[in-house]
Amino acid sequence: MKIKSLYIAAQEQHAGTLFVTMGMMEILKRNLHRVAFFRPIISSKNVKDSDINFMIERYGLDMAYEDAYGFDIEYVEDMIASKRDNELIDQLIIKFKKLENEYDFVLCEGVRRSFLTSTISYDVNIKIAQNFASSYINIISAKELSAKEVYENILIENESFSSQGCKHFATFVNRLDEKKYKSLEKKIKDYKLNTYLLREVKELDMPTIADIIEALDAKRIFMREQDLTRVIRGVKVAALTVDNFLNHIEEDDLIIVPADRSDIILGLLLTLYSKSYPNINGIIFPFDMQAHPNIQKLINGLEHFTIPVLGVATDTYITAKNLSHVNARLRVTSERKIALALGLFNASIDMGAIEKKIFSTASSIMTPMMFEYKLFETARLNKKRIVLPESGDERVLRAAEIILRREVAEIILIGKKEEIKENYLRLGLDLSKASIVDKDNPKLVKEFVKTFYDMRKAKGLTLQGAEDAINNINYFATMMVHLGYADGMVSGAIHSTGETIRPALQIIKTVPDVSVVSSVFFMCLKTKVLVYGDCAVNEDPDAKTLSEIAISSAKTAASFGIEPKVAMLSYSTGNSGSGADVDKVREATRLAKEKNPELLIEGPIQYDAAVNKNVAKTKLPDSKVAGEASVFIFPDLNTGNNTYKAVQRSSDAIAIGPILQGLNKPINDLSRGCLVADIVNTVAITAIQAGQKI
Repeated sequence: MKIKSLYIAAQEQHAGTLFVTMGMMEILKRNLHRVAFFRPIISSKNVKDSDINFMIERYGLDMAYEDAYGFDIEYVEDMIASKRDNELIDQLIIKFKKLENEYDFVLCEGVRRSFLTSTISYDVNIKIAQNFASSYINIISAKELSAKEVYENILIENESFSSQGCKHFATFVNRLDEKKYKSLEKKIKDYKLNTYLLREVKELDMPTIADIIEALDAKRIFMREQDLTRVIRGVKVAALTVDNFLNHIEEDDLIIVPADRSDIILGLLLTLYSKSYPNINGIIFPFDMQAHPNIQKLINGLEHFTIPVLGVATDTYITAKNLSHVNARLRVTSERKIALALGLFNASIDMGAIEKKIFSTASSIMTPMMFEYKLFETARLNKKRIVLPESGDERVLRAAEIILRREVAEIILIGKKEEIKENYLRLGLDLSKASIVDKDNPKLVKEFVKTFYDMRKAKGLTLQGAEDAINNINYFATMMVHLGYADGMVSGAIHSTGETIRPALQIIKTVPDVSVVSSVFFMCLKTKVLVYGDCAVNEDPDAKTLSEIAISSAKTAASFGIEPKVAMLSYSTGNSGSGADVDKVREATRLAKEKNPELLIEGPIQYDAAVNKNVAKTKLPDSKVAGEASVFIFPDLNTGNNTYKAVQRSSDAIAIGPILQGLNKPINDLSRGCLVADIVNTVAITAIQAGQKI
């Protein structure tokens, strides 16, 4: 470890402090287990600080809210006015040092100078950072400044750090429009200090449905939880006749309409199903009015109706006025905005340089959060094209948007362009950066059918059979991977495992020296990640197959940064037992060692001896694997599937998978009960696999 704390602060309001803080926390949590967040000064001790709440909840920080701040502004200003500055700093140091002693790293977020009174004649943030011995990150908002003014501010602030003996870590210039960005990029080209330029992304400053509900205390008349993240780009008041008003609606509008204007409401409902009109993102009823029962009945009976309908007590004018003052907030539940913000942050900074300045050695601990962050960063650095054939599933579309926003991979969706676009716009999503391929594209169909026919005709496949197969969306997508139109495929949200794997076996086939496709789960426990195989594909593998599963699983573990120490599991350890099942595991272990002499592998071995060092000392004292196993190979599907689910449910472990292995190119299967996060993780893993040499 090179440094143990960072201090982040901005002079102006709305400079994007939480945005930068979140980006830095992502870097820290990808590398460290125990990270603390600290705000020396908060606005009030009577109202919980939103930034502290956000950081603790999003990053699962193991700390109490009360430990995450020093004092409120009123107390700080009283202390300074009483010329008790040094006493204040001493009190803050005591609180800070307690965290520094208990955690691997402390990330501090300062108070904006604009929140302090003009009687304070110095920058309290710099003084606090000096006394914490924290490296300083300053944020400059370019919103109201010219490129020349921003450049001068960079020079002035860095000169100030130097003169005051404060350790400058980096400067982030936020909220740059394209013209300012290009101008400033030229000005700082030869500038030696670390300065990162962040473009303005208008959506980050736009309110969501969640912001509007909170600010206006709005009632949820018709609402799905996933629609809280819809962004409102504009507000329209329905004060015209329906035929005139429809000409004025725009994409992602929130419409204020009295509930008794059934004509307007019906017109808005029809726009949702018309390709000729934009997609609105919400409706709000003023006056605490309810729509006519028949209108409510109509809405309840509409298939795929997802537009939030809210109600407020204020009249139309006051409602519109209140909406103009709603501020956008970054919330823990703002998955779409968080993905957009992190994508922008990661694309704008030199990740390697920042990590090099902070860390000297890698941590031996691997938490689920650390593992997931490493997945995203590894995939982002070697971006691949992943095809998602199940574009009709809402979860797939939401996952695709997150992947695109975080720039983890390029996404290809299979389907009719107009239908997919209409679907994602109706959901309030932005998938404009995704490629869309029609599976009825005659040129591709012709090529795919011929290729598949040539591959399988010796096995009795007819030309008509090849055409029927390619008409299946999974065969079509798999052929895209085979012929290089995509680098990998993820399916299974609405298809069975067999429907996903079968085309892969026939088209992609297995790598040399591997005769079987198998699977692993990454089991993310509290402080480590284990690999379980095979828990999803092979029902009752023989010894040779089991040895191949072990070797494939070890390679998969190594490719994701997990040192493979393989435990071949059985109900017996070493030579203590016998029987057909034990003999199979013993033979599989021998074959794996014979094929890969360098592999650290032990078997047969019981689970407790594989994970517990005390048990290992008793049962296998000379083993290099016992007590330290990272890869667990189960003797059959029954044992493996039940064990991974038992561990997952009883220890709150995160199970990522199944991840298929042994194929020439990556094809991965989803559970039909998968969540959006599961799809995102699987796409990231598939992208990483696509970037590795088989």
